Amino acid sequence: MKLYLSVDMEGITGLPDYTYVSASLHNYERARKIMTDETNYVVDAAFESECEEVLVNDSHMKMNNILIDRLHPDAQLITGDVKTYSMVHGLDPSYDGAMFIGYHTRAGMPGVMSHSMIHMVRNFYVNDMQVGEIGMNAMVAGFHGVPVLLVSGDDETAKEAEALIPNITTAVVKEAISRSATKSLTPKKAGELLQEKVKQALANKVNVKPLTPPDNPLIQVEFVNYGAAEWASMMPGTRILPGTTIVEYQAKDILEAYRALLVMVELAYNTKYA
Repeated sequence: MKLYLSVDMEGITGLPDYTYVSASLHNYERARKIMTDETNYVVDAAFESECEEVLVNDSHMKMNNILIDRLHPDAQLITGDVKTYSMVHGLDPSYDGAMFIGYHTRAGMPGVMSHSMIHMVRNFYVNDMQVGEIGMNAMVAGFHGVPVLLVSGDDETAKEAEALIPNITTAVVKEAISRSATKSLTPKKAGELLQEKVKQALANKVNVKPLTPPDNPLIQVEFVNYGAAEWASMMPGTRILPGTTIVEYQAKDILEAYRALLVMVELAYNTKYA
């Protein structure tokens, strides 16, 4: 059995705010160690559950956060920025399941450090369905026929995942007090919980269906200001909906939609004055 892990940072145990997830700030190096250790708990449980191969994709910011010298020796790691499919790069039909570790809620929702890729984004829509990173990434997995078996993060993240994917297993390692405060398990207790939940999720695999994306999806990105929408609309094939900050793109499939989303977000990041 092959397992794919996409590991973000905001939903990792004990991390309450941006000082832990921004590489230039004082709590970041501590957070990297916790993130790596948390990944190892998941990898350990996967191998104990008869997985033969585990691929870890570092999925936060520049995507070079996980400390490979501390990572489980039998895991493989995708690390570094500029990846065609970003948070789900390397995922393909050969995998039996995927797990999203350290994830967070979408923009505008309660939850620790909630957002959708960048703070210039207010909403993502796929054929009028409102999604965040969980939903977009799960649809790419679904395109390949791969079910998302487990999502870990705070309690609000668990709610979002459960609303999207029937029978999914969730691991709540912390509770959101506000967007920048949390009541958290300790890393050791969270690790024990994750190991239990990983084994539960793998045993429950037959009850979880892939999140099948629509054919020819219309992807829409609503930005927080018009300047960001202008930048995003520089991508060929896009248009700004009149009277809004929504930029849309008609894609042939969810893979093209995902890549279009990445390009629009990267362009919008150039907006200097919000």
